[in-house]
Amino acid sequence: MDQRAEKEYEMSTMQEQYVTDAKGRKTGVILSLKRYQQLMEDLHNLAVIAERRDEEPIGLEEMKRRLKKDGLL
Repeated sequence: MDQRAEKEYEMSTMQEQYVTDAKGRKTGVILSLKRYQQLMEDLHNLAVIAERRDEEPIGLEEMKRRLKKDGLL
């Protein structure tokens, strides 16, 4: 099973638990630590995407040149 399929499987098998008030209205939720961390990672990734929305895309060759210049390739 690849990582994406594994993540989807894990997410589908996790159960949330709801906290309710005296009238039965949902007031909170309890998540597994793993699910919470996944949600925080997704939120961070969306924030990075939003920050970079207006950046000009660069080509593969330009990226390679930059990585070589920085000693990362």
